[in-house]
Amino acid sequence: MKQTLTLALSKGRILDDTLPLLAAADIHPLEDIRSSRKLIFDTNHEHLKLIVIRATDVPTYVEYGAADMGIAGKDVLMEHGAQEMYEPVDLEIAKCRLMTAGVKGAAPVVGRRLKVATKFVNVAKAYYAEQGIQADVIKLYGAMELAPLMGLADKIVDIVDTGNTLRANGLQPEELIADISSRMVVGKASMKMKYRLIEPILERLQAAVVANRPGQEGGQ
Repeated sequence: MKQTLTLALSKGRILDDTLPLLAAADIHPLEDIRSSRKLIFDTNHEHLKLIVIRATDVPTYVEYGAADMGIAGKDVLMEHGAQEMYEPVDLEIAKCRLMTAGVKGAAPVVGRRLKVATKFVNVAKAYYAEQGIQADVIKLYGAMELAPLMGLADKIVDIVDTGNTLRANGLQPEELIADISSRMVVGKASMKMKYRLIEPILERLQAAVVANRPGQEGGQ
């Protein structure tokens, strides 16, 4: 029986950065992923299919073996706790920072637990525990900047790119938790069973990453 591979791609901004990198690694979907409403795509390699899903679902698909490989942001992998997968290639795309932020000029919290709003609940709990700070973490799905302004939280933990949205709302970035970029992940079972198929893809992707670095021919 012929082995096949499934690679899970993250929707949105990461996808826009991923497709040129895949092309440089000689992986081409047979139709335009951006304009199609399909979720499964054949490629120029008979044994390789692509699926396009929410970034937060990529680790789950890979962990449970529904996809052999996946591309997701380090923030998503940190929040998910990706134990059942390897992280062999930093794709060096969709770069940003995971940071704490608070109201500019706000007084320190004294005499009570810190209130932190974020969609990265596990990351935030671990970060403040490491700092020895008692914190109540409140899960939100968007518009994090509003939480301190409305008194819901003292701090937020969120992705920061330029920081312009924070500043526009009277907040400022504070502590860096992690530098974020997108990573290629491979399920441990798939790496064991399908290594012969996976290894050349990882090698071509790594070469594409190196060629894409600023100052390299073809790089930005």
